[in-house]
Amino acid sequence: MKWLKRLWWIGLLVGMAVSVFVWAAWEPDRQLGQLLARWAPEPSTFLELDGMQVHMRDTGPRNDPTPIVLLHGMASSLHSFEGWQTSLQDRRRVISVDLPGFGLTGPSPQGDYRIDAYTRFVLRLLDTLGVKHVVLVGNALGGEIAWQTAVLAPERVRKLVLIDADGYPPAVLSMPAAFQVASMRGMRWVSERILPRAMVATSLRSAFGSDEKVTPDKIDRYFELNLRVGNRRALFQRMDQAQFGASSALIRRVQQPTLVIWGERDEMISPEHGSLFCQDIPHCQLVSFSGLGHLPQEEDAERTLRPLRDFLAK
Repeated sequence: MKWLKRLWWIGLLVGMAVSVFVWAAWEPDRQLGQLLARWAPEPSTFLELDGMQVHMRDTGPRNDPTPIVLLHGMASSLHSFEGWQTSLQDRRRVISVDLPGFGLTGPSPQGDYRIDAYTRFVLRLLDTLGVKHVVLVGNALGGEIAWQTAVLAPERVRKLVLIDADGYPPAVLSMPAAFQVASMRGMRWVSERILPRAMVATSLRSAFGSDEKVTPDKIDRYFELNLRVGNRRALFQRMDQAQFGASSALIRRVQQPTLVIWGERDEMISPEHGSLFCQDIPHCQLVSFSGLGHLPQEEDAERTLRPLRDFLAK
């Protein structure tokens, strides 16, 4: 019976180790009011939509017939497009938004984070703002929302910009550490209560093309906004509901002029997917950037804006 006693002691020690880890990594939710001063300065506003207070920025001339709408990726926020919005807003109306489940918008009351729920959200947002036609831009998850919106409502989307976009089946091991933890259902009780800042930093380094661009301010932003009340659970629900690559056949239905931007050092979605988009979309231009990763518009806004400006001018 010695083996039973040994097994009991091993179980006890493992349980103690897990308890110590959870205690050390425990992070309480951040209430919205705690986050506003730092992460929602002007021109941030909130719009009541679908039972949420949606965090957005709507800048530039109101007579722009085709505003530019910017959609961020999973576990990110509208801040990833700050450089683009600041540079474009002198001449164009630019609308960025925290998607349901992320940023300061927080969780959807319905708990629905499927792509079709997001496309309906985008269209209701445009209707609420009185915007009929747009240039739709999306990074990663936002990219899939963008091209599926272009397929669903082609009359609303005049041009499309896809940045390291979701759409084709990905490699499971390409997910950052934080996403891999979120996909482990057996870890949910623990994962909803912890968020080691070091894990956020590691995940960002795997998403960026260069470690030096992962600044303390960026780590703070991703860390704090993912602690917004309800966001951790929303991320888990999104991972549960995601069907990565399941709708890839629909990409061939995209008829809008499309600019595909890709970071050549993207370790989350293979740069080969950029070429796949331009094989399936008839009116498509691919621009790749050496040294940049999964978030090229955030890593180097000035450099990535050059092909965008040329594309918009056509």
